[in-house]
Amino acid sequence: MAIELLDPSRAKAYRQLMLQAYSLHPQAFVSSIAHREKLPLSWWEGQLEDDLSALFGAFVDAQLVGIVGLAFEPWEEAQHKATLFGLYVPQAFRGQGIGEQLVQAVLSLAEQEPEIKVVELTVSADSSAALALYRRCGFEQSGLEDSAIRVGDEYYDRVHMRRLVEAAK
Repeated sequence: MAIELLDPSRAKAYRQLMLQAYSLHPQAFVSSIAHREKLPLSWWEGQLEDDLSALFGAFVDAQLVGIVGLAFEPWEEAQHKATLFGLYVPQAFRGQGIGEQLVQAVLSLAEQEPEIKVVELTVSADSSAALALYRRCGFEQSGLEDSAIRVGDEYYDRVHMRRLVEAAK
C-alpha cells in the first residue's frame, strides 16, 4: 500500500470513491450524493489542485482505496488551524490500518507547516470506529454539535475533535 498526494490526474477515481462514500454514509458528510454526482469532472479536478487543501489517497495495486483531506484556513487570524476532512475507506479495505496511515499523512503534512498549531475535525457521533481511530491518533473531543446533519427526517450529532500539532524537527 502507498499513500500519495492526489493530483488532478486522479480526479475520476477520487470522484468515484467519494460518491460511494456519500451514497453509503450520508450521515457522515455535509455534502450529498444528489448534489455531488451532478458536478462535472472538472470540479473534482479543481478540488485536487486547490491551494487551500491537500488530499491524500491510499493505493493498493494502483487502486484508490482510501482518501482524506487537510484544509488550510485562508484568513490570517485562523491560519494556526487546519481541518482534517473527508476520510473514507471502503468496507472491503477496513481493518488494515489504511485509515490510520491516511490520518498520519495529514498530521505529517500539518507538522511541516510552522504556522499550524492544531488540526480539527468533526465526525459522526454514532461512528464508533472513526472515533476510536481519531483517539488513537491523538485527537480529543472539544465539543458536540446536536443535530448537525439531517438526512431525510433523521438528525445526526457531530463530535468536534482537535489535536495539537508538534512542529517537525
